[in-house]
Amino acid sequence: MAKKIAPCLVNLIFFSSVLFSVEATASSKRRIPIHLIREINHDGPYIGLITVYPPEEAGFFATEAFEPHQTHPFVDLSGRRFRVGKVHGKRVIFVKCGVGMVNAAAATQQMVDMFDIKGIIHFGIAGNVNNSMSIGDVTIPEQFAHTGIWDWMNPNGTLPTADVAELRFGSYNIPKGKEMNKLGHIGYNYEQFFSLSGKPNRDQPLFWVPVTRNWLHLASNLKGLELEQCVNSSFCLPRKPKLVMGLRGSTANIFVDNAAYRDFLYKTFGVSSVDMESSAVVMTSLSNGCPVIVIRGLSDLAGNQKGQNPIQIFGPLAATNAAKAVVQFVKILPQ
Repeated sequence: MAKKIAPCLVNLIFFSSVLFSVEATASSKRRIPIHLIREINHDGPYIGLITVYPPEEAGFFATEAFEPHQTHPFVDLSGRRFRVGKVHGKRVIFVKCGVGMVNAAAATQQMVDMFDIKGIIHFGIAGNVNNSMSIGDVTIPEQFAHTGIWDWMNPNGTLPTADVAELRFGSYNIPKGKEMNKLGHIGYNYEQFFSLSGKPNRDQPLFWVPVTRNWLHLASNLKGLELEQCVNSSFCLPRKPKLVMGLRGSTANIFVDNAAYRDFLYKTFGVSSVDMESSAVVMTSLSNGCPVIVIRGLSDLAGNQKGQNPIQIFGPLAATNAAKAVVQFVKILPQ
């Protein structure tokens, strides 16, 4: 654990050394509250908690596990509010990053740059693409792929040999018969991964991004966690939600609500959940040498439902179940 935490501290020390020059040159409206951040970090290190949008934030605070810092309950940076406090006696800093991979990566990098962070827990809701799972279940995947880096080719174009997979639009023509489609086909490419442990300015091709293994092993103790089944007193899911470990997740700047694409993702990549942030948080954390884990509640069927997507109905329930798992994971984390 210590070896993984140290690079995070290196980032913090470096960034602190340039804060004076940043403060001197920035306008008063954009000034970084350096003294406040120093006082907060004096009490560290902290566990970083990163969620995405208001229903997930509401689900977390509804657990009533978060105790705000008495003198420094929050600090505002770049339009985001970083909330300082404790969960089960463990020091945490919570932030709502906003939807999408850019927001997720930016908030994660700012978290590890500005604060004394010993690890990141990312959580929220996700679409379910695995028919063996159900809405309300909580998934803690072992790895994620960014499935939004595409080589979009003409119908007769040749994909780069390094591409991981291919999606041919013609295969989904109705009626079937002619496989030609002007949208052509898509090849799925790799991320370019830079890290403290690698050579400077030298990227490593990476498709599957793993969460921290010892944290994943620790999270296995959450199996059997009691999860919420009912949206309200008169509307409940048909079966009790469960917590599932060690599957795969897909991330892209795409809200998936299409049964055919859902089926393609599951069959091609073996993923069980789809979201718009997790891969970015995991990759940014690992780039900085910080332990990271992802906990997601399943809010919808990613297009496999009849009628409208039920995310508005079950999203808050899924967010609540994810938040309950987060609180319990923080509880069992060593000091």
